[in-house]
Amino acid sequence: MPDATAKLEPFQKSAALSLGVELELQLVNTNDYDLAPYSDEMLRLMAKIALPGAVVPEMTSSMIEISTGVCHSSAQVLGELSQIRDALVKCADKLNIAVAGGGTHPFQQWHERRIYDKPRFRELSELYGYLSKQFTIFGQHVHIGCPDADSALLMLHRMSRYIPHFIALSASSPFVQGQDTQFDSARLNSVFAFPMSGRAPYTLSWEEFGHFFAKTTRTGVVKSMKDFYWDIRPKPEYGTIEIRVFDTPLTVDRAAALSGYVQALASWFLHEQPFMPVEDDYMVYTYNRFQACRFGLDAVYVDPVTGEHMALRDHIVLTMRQIDEHAMKVGAAGGIDLLRLSADMGANDARWLREKQAKERLLAEVSRQAAERFRGRG
Repeated sequence: MPDATAKLEPFQKSAALSLGVELELQLVNTNDYDLAPYSDEMLRLMAKIALPGAVVPEMTSSMIEISTGVCHSSAQVLGELSQIRDALVKCADKLNIAVAGGGTHPFQQWHERRIYDKPRFRELSELYGYLSKQFTIFGQHVHIGCPDADSALLMLHRMSRYIPHFIALSASSPFVQGQDTQFDSARLNSVFAFPMSGRAPYTLSWEEFGHFFAKTTRTGVVKSMKDFYWDIRPKPEYGTIEIRVFDTPLTVDRAAALSGYVQALASWFLHEQPFMPVEDDYMVYTYNRFQACRFGLDAVYVDPVTGEHMALRDHIVLTMRQIDEHAMKVGAAGGIDLLRLSADMGANDARWLREKQAKERLLAEVSRQAAERFRGRG
């Protein structure tokens, strides 16, 4: 039944440019490196360890999500993620399993997955059927603090121009069900299957956004902001916007570097107001997003204002030059330099995974090496 009483939460206060990072991770056995349904056991062991942030279950029982607390720099993000990672690895060793990054598991079969026993996950499974098990995919979410609600919407629509950057730099899901999909980020194809995916409606007013939310909840299609699977969505309860297009990187170092890139962009937006987003920006949005998913750093980027076509990697490097001063201010310069080198070389995690498969000819061995890389080895 439609919920006529559902209301948009007030936009909470947060420190502008504060960061929060979530990583969805793979649990794999150490026999054939297929996914292993050990999230309950991992959560029990992790609950005994005092850590920053949180460790929680995800849609299926071979997944686990870790998150930082509120951070003020990408260095702090790296410190917290590293601390949680080290604890995860120790707990996994006790269970004779391993933990890995990557946006998809290379060869798992979706029909073998088990929905985690939690009311929201059961409800989603009943609604979405087999799509719920196919949602055994792994992403990084980055929250960025905004001064107020209207600023958050302005930030959201400015960030939308850079969605292809985020996809290509984090892409780590070339393999699905044992096949090379020819996409650098195949994970997002699973997200696009959900009816509430895509992009947020264009409005720069929180009041107007509230009217949209009221209309949508009145239909009964959604009950809360959690039901929107948009590429970027406001999170009023945290006072942030949440960017959701990143594949989970193979290392926490890359995850932290990506958060620093977001923070430097946000600082540029807040302090220099470099451009005003408009509805017409979205005319090339889907094309640019597809290019980044399909070709990664070798994609074409279409400038939404001029219509100019250029290599995505060139647009990334140009943008990083524009925000150099802000990268220094927020302490993200080191991580952004690594990402800039990655863009120059066309070397994302998808390429690493393909190179390992070309050498090993065995996806189980690729998964083993990915788990070693997550530990900080290899």
